[in-house]
Amino acid sequence: LWTAEKLAEFSGATNLAGVWLTWYARALGVSVGTGVDMHMLPPVTGMLKLGKGCAIEPEVDLAGHWLDGDLLHVGRIRIGAGATVGARSTLLPGARIGKRAEIAPGSGVRGSVPAGQYWSGVPAVRSGKATRRWPADRPVRKRGWTFAYGVTSLVLGLLPVVAVVPGLLVLLMFRAELPVGVALATVTALVAYALLVLVGVRVFGSGLRAGYHPVHGAMAWRAWTTARLMGMARSTLFPLYASLFTPVWLRALGMRVGRGVEASTVLALPSMTTVGDGAFLADDTMVGTYELGGGWLRIGAARIGKRAFLGNSGMTAPGRAVPKRGLVGVLSATPKRAKAGSSYLGMPPIKLPRAADDADTSRTFDPPRKLVLARALVELCRIVPMMLAAGLAVATLAGFAVVASHVGYGIAVLLGGALLLVAGVVAAVVAIVAKWALVGRFTVTEHPLWCSFVWRNELADTFVEVLAVPWLVGWVGGTPLMNLWLRGLGARIGRGAWCESYWMPESDLIRIGAPR
Repeated sequence: LWTAEKLAEFSGATNLAGVWLTWYARALGVSVGTGVDMHMLPPVTGMLKLGKGCAIEPEVDLAGHWLDGDLLHVGRIRIGAGATVGARSTLLPGARIGKRAEIAPGSGVRGSVPAGQYWSGVPAVRSGKATRRWPADRPVRKRGWTFAYGVTSLVLGLLPVVAVVPGLLVLLMFRAELPVGVALATVTALVAYALLVLVGVRVFGSGLRAGYHPVHGAMAWRAWTTARLMGMARSTLFPLYASLFTPVWLRALGMRVGRGVEASTVLALPSMTTVGDGAFLADDTMVGTYELGGGWLRIGAARIGKRAFLGNSGMTAPGRAVPKRGLVGVLSATPKRAKAGSSYLGMPPIKLPRAADDADTSRTFDPPRKLVLARALVELCRIVPMMLAAGLAVATLAGFAVVASHVGYGIAVLLGGALLLVAGVVAAVVAIVAKWALVGRFTVTEHPLWCSFVWRNELADTFVEVLAVPWLVGWVGGTPLMNLWLRGLGARIGRGAWCESYWMPESDLIRIGAPR
C-alpha cells in the first residue's frame, strides 16, 4: 500500500484534476457514477464507490486506511447518490454516506450516515436534516466543459515548466560564472512563475459573481481555475508567503487587503475576499473558495474583520465572516453571524470565553520602521534556499554528465537513483544545519510577532519546504530516513515509530514514541 501511494506521487498522478482525475479513479477500480463531481484524489486501493451525482469537495481524505499502532486498518468507502462531502473532511475505512446526505467541511466520519441527514464534527454526529438549498433542477452536463476542464488542468501543470525556460536562458548566458548564473536564474524563474500566476488569477478571477453556477459552465470553470492557481502558488512561491510581501501579493491578485495584515499560505478566491486592517491569517487557511452539490458550484463573498484571527487550517465558508476582533482557532470553522470579539474553536465551532492580553503594540500591530526594515532583510534571505535548490539541480546534472562520460549513458541511468539520493541527503543535511544555525533549540516560551526569533524560524522553515522536502524528505514518509531526519532537527522519535509527516516546526518540543 505504501509503495502504491509513493508510485502515485512519483508519477505525478497526485496532481491530476478534471476529467483526468475521473479516468484515473476508474483505472484504479473506483466505481464512479454518472454526474459525479470529484475534486479530490481517489484511494490507490480503488475501494471507493461514488453514487450518481454525488459531490466531493477539495482536500477530502478518501485514502480509506489508517494506522493504529502496528495495525493497519483498510476499508471500503461508499458515498451515495446526490450526497455531498465538505472540504477537508476525512472518511475513515468503512464509512458509508447515504443518499442525499451532507457532511460538513472538516468533519471526521466513521460508520454510516443515514440518507438525507446532515452530519458535522470530529467525530461527526447528526446535526439535523440535509437542507443545503441548491437549485432544484440539476444542470445539464456538457462534453465541451469536460474537455475544457481537462485541457485547463494540463495547461496549469505546464506553468512551472514554462517559468523555468527564461531561467535556463539566463543560466546559459552566465555559464562562465556559474554561481552568479544560478542566482540570477533562480530569481528569473521565480518572477516568471509569479507573473504567470498573477495574470492567470486576474484573468480568471476577475468578475466572479456570488451565487450558484453550473459546474459545467463558465463561472464555475473560472472559479475552479482560480482556486487551482492559488493552490499551486502556495507551494511553488512558498517564500513569498508569511512575509511583508504577502499582503502586496494578495492585493495584486485582486484581494481587498487592509493595512498591517499578516497572512500565510491562504487559499482563497481573491476577488471574493476582504481582509480588514490588522487581521491575521495563519498557515493553510481556506477562505471562501467554493462549495459543490447537485451539479452546482457556489461561491460567495468572505470577510476577515479588523484585527481578527483565523488559525492554522481554519476555514471561512463562502458568505461567512470572521468578525472584528474575532478569533477562529486552529482546525476550526467560522460560524454564521458571529459577533464582534467572539471566539470559536472546533468543527462545528463552539463559542469560547476569551480575554485579550495587553501587549506592547510596537511588537504586534504597530512596529517601528527599524523593525520593519530588519524583518525585510531577514525575509530577503528566503531566496537563498531556492538558489541552493537550483544549484543542487545543476550540480546533480553535472554529476550525471561526468558519470555518463566515463561509463556511458546506460550505466549512468542505472546509477541515477544513487546520485539523486546523495543530492537529497545533502539537501536534508543543509536544512538541519540551517535550523540549528538560525533558531537553535526550541524551548517553551512566547515571542511577539515582531521579533527576530519569529523571522529566523520562518527562514529555517523555508529551507525545509523548498530544499529538503522536494529533494528527499517529501518522499520518505513512513521510512527510517524520515525518523532520522526529524531526530536531526531535535525531535525525539522512538524506535519503530511510523511517521509520514515532516511538518514539525518546533521539533525540539515533539516526542513520538520515545521515553521521557
